[in-house]
Amino acid sequence: MKRSVAFVFTLLSCMVLTAAAQTSPAPAMSAAAADPAKIAVISFQAAVGQTNEGKRNFSDLEKKFAPKEQELKALNDEIETLTKQLQAQGNALSETERANRAKIIDDKKKKLERSVEDSRSDFQQQMQEVYNGLASKVYDVMSTYAQQQGYTLVLDMGQQQTPILYATDANNITKAVIDAYNVKSGVAAPPAQPTAGAPQPVPQSRKPGGSQ
Repeated sequence: MKRSVAFVFTLLSCMVLTAAAQTSPAPAMSAAAADPAKIAVISFQAAVGQTNEGKRNFSDLEKKFAPKEQELKALNDEIETLTKQLQAQGNALSETERANRAKIIDDKKKKLERSVEDSRSDFQQQMQEVYNGLASKVYDVMSTYAQQQGYTLVLDMGQQQTPILYATDANNITKAVIDAYNVKSGVAAPPAQPTAGAPQPVPQSRKPGGSQ
């Protein structure tokens, strides 16, 4: 049971995400434009999450779910307490009383499992909405930046489907795109807060904006 609740708590802090997306076809390029090729790489999902707007929006979503997190934790603690009491007092209780207490614990476990599943589904849906709304704007900034810098191809090195064996830091435009988006959005950097180094959400495709 601890594991089920911990999943939601981890979900809230790590912002585990499944994002739907569309991939636009690459525009046709003339031989002259494509030769020589200038290739850049980016960690797109990390760029989205590390923009000032992304940090603010994801932080707001965590705060929104904080009361639910506390509610689930309280219910889990109650179940653990009742279970320990039953184990300690079991021999002194009548068979009927043991059965009644066991049923109460079982009912609470089922309630907790339902609440965990509902919270996970609700969180994932809202996280997807937040991510999609921001990612489409970050994608536009990335596209403009790539064109201005003369890149003919940008690869997402955060995607398992795009195996990149080697790339120099000079080809990594992640920070440049984050900085460009922050300037365009005008959103100030949020106050620094201590974190546990939680991983960023992992979207399933390169250009968000669609729906499943």
